[in-house]
Amino acid sequence: MTKNNYYVVWKGRKTGVFNSWESCKEQVHGFEGAQYKGYPTEAAANAAFKTNYWKAVNPAQKQAVVVVGANGAKPVVPSLAVDAACSGNPGKLEYRGVETATGREIFRQGPFEMGTNNIGEFLAIVHGLALLKAQNSNVPIYSDSVNALAWVRAKQCRTKLERCAKNEELFRLIARAENWLKDNSYTTKLLKWPTSEWGEIPADFGRK
Repeated sequence: MTKNNYYVVWKGRKTGVFNSWESCKEQVHGFEGAQYKGYPTEAAANAAFKTNYWKAVNPAQKQAVVVVGANGAKPVVPSLAVDAACSGNPGKLEYRGVETATGREIFRQGPFEMGTNNIGEFLAIVHGLALLKAQNSNVPIYSDSVNALAWVRAKQCRTKLERCAKNEELFRLIARAENWLKDNSYTTKLLKWPTSEWGEIPADFGRK
């Protein structure tokens, strides 16, 4: 990242505009529900700070979200962004997929009992793959989970979560997702969302 990048923190240990990722990270790393985003210029960051996080990230679903990384890189659009949210570990789990450019929700599943965030991220990617294939669409999928992306490529959900009566439905979904991966090929590109540069993924639930 360049030294000239600026970061807005709407929710963190301290809020405001910060002129380096290191100073921003001090405010958001490990902070539950942190809300932040990077901007290429101080003027853009100051303007964003005057509004709220959700308007800055998903402006009313009528205007494309302009996300620019420290090196000038932008998300590929059109594309699908997926994410999961889990209340507890394990706990109640949800996952969803949205249009990267607008934040418009495409699908949402859950809540499921006794799940983990990694399981939700895995299921969200496979759900997106199956949906895009059914629609004969080849837009890429963004995920911010390294583990889930690796599990999908391995065609196996490598969770250590124990199966029980409460999460039986969830494990049936896992088995179905694994079978889909084994029985289907796809050309969809799976891309890692660089949270440190672009802020939270558009599919984020805002309650980590």
